[in-house]
Amino acid sequence: MLLPGVPLLHRSLCCALRRPPARCLMELRALVSALGDFASLSLAESWDNVGLLVEPSPPHTVNTLFLTNDLTEEVMEEAVRRKAELVLSYHPPIFVPLKRVTWQTWKERLVVRALEHRVGIYSPHTAYDAIPHGVNAWLAKGLGACTCVPLHPSAAPSQPTEGTHRVEFCAGSTEHLDAVLSKIRDIQEISCLTTLPARVDSEEQTRVSLSCSQKALLEVVALLSQNSLLYHRTEILSLQKPLLPHTGMGRLCTLSEPVSLSDVIGRIKSHLKLPHIRLALGTGKALESPVKKVALCAGSGSSVLKGMEADLYLTGEMSHHDVLDAVANGISVILCEHSNTERGFLSELRDALAIHLQNKINIIVSEKDRDPLQVV
Repeated sequence: MLLPGVPLLHRSLCCALRRPPARCLMELRALVSALGDFASLSLAESWDNVGLLVEPSPPHTVNTLFLTNDLTEEVMEEAVRRKAELVLSYHPPIFVPLKRVTWQTWKERLVVRALEHRVGIYSPHTAYDAIPHGVNAWLAKGLGACTCVPLHPSAAPSQPTEGTHRVEFCAGSTEHLDAVLSKIRDIQEISCLTTLPARVDSEEQTRVSLSCSQKALLEVVALLSQNSLLYHRTEILSLQKPLLPHTGMGRLCTLSEPVSLSDVIGRIKSHLKLPHIRLALGTGKALESPVKKVALCAGSGSSVLKGMEADLYLTGEMSHHDVLDAVANGISVILCEHSNTERGFLSELRDALAIHLQNKINIIVSEKDRDPLQVV
């Protein structure tokens, strides 16, 4: 029914403004590829289990992406209820290999429920720890104005080439060289094998270059050492991949101005929305002691923080003996419980992914996800 006195074009515009923005479905593999562009899985630690962990049979399209820190059974039911087609769980719910998928254990039940309701499961975990706009960068924002660098910088995954070493040598006899190259090609973990004409001491020769792993290097050297002429003309170069800027595990944060430990505690509690934290005072330190450098690591920080020089360690959890070591070295330690140092990142991640995915799909954050520990 047309309203009297209101132009048709104006009424149509008002209706359009009231309607929610149109969403597009994304094919699962296209979405996984886009998530990989947001944070390359090559940055994850070698021990980690990241990427697409559960995939419904294709074709599978995604309208709603559901974000959680931990995928528990309660969170999975929430994802099903909210009609999510893909769950992005920061922690991989499948870490230890499953030997069966039954209804006996809660992690097996997660897989069953996911497949029953055609819900994919994707986990980025330590890839999100390493990226410049990731979990550790978000945690560092709680310190106030500061400059941060990774504690353990990440190297470019595929540069300058594959392998850890480059081997180069020259040979004059083509017949003999062919036999050597044939044996080299039989060695595992050899790459980028090339031959080029070269002039050495006014003699036409062939220059051979190859890249190889540490293990393969031993076999190549053993092969070349059987021919003293080739061996004496061999050069071995150690390849170092370039470090990626602002990328890596943990962060060393230098505050713009020193503040008291008490002030840092207040900032962290406010940032993480926690009523309490756990504190171990470094030997000779007090709440009034100044803090200038903070080494931090979201989650479990023992291995990342160990041996780092700082006034304060900030993480979710550390082993008892690593805390004692830090305290003995005059370093105070703040522990916030594992997932409390990670979960708040999800809201920032939702906004960042919305931009990265050009608002093509609906992105929601779990309301049931929470740290399992509480003070009673």
